[in-house]
Amino acid sequence: MIRHIVLFKFKETANGKTKEENLREARERMLAMQGQIPEILEMTVSLAASGSVPANYDYILDSRFRSLEELEAYQKHPLHVAFGNFIRELREPDGRACIDYEI
Repeated sequence: MIRHIVLFKFKETANGKTKEENLREARERMLAMQGQIPEILEMTVSLAASGSVPANYDYILDSRFRSLEELEAYQKHPLHVAFGNFIRELREPDGRACIDYEI
């Protein structure tokens, strides 16, 4: 079993929307994939608490897959690729951190 955790730091504004609006939309788009990409066993998306330290990350994805091969299939899925293109516009240039590990 593989646990895949990704953190994003969002821009204050992007695509004509506030950080809060973009965070909500990103969360909704990610969670919508859960029923459409069969490799996803489990997924949660959480947003930073209001008033958190500004240097903290804003968004966390915590997901589980049966294997690295299934994680790779998820990452290549057209819905995930489209999400990656979408999120790239919203996050800070160095605003991504990720870890994949066995559980």
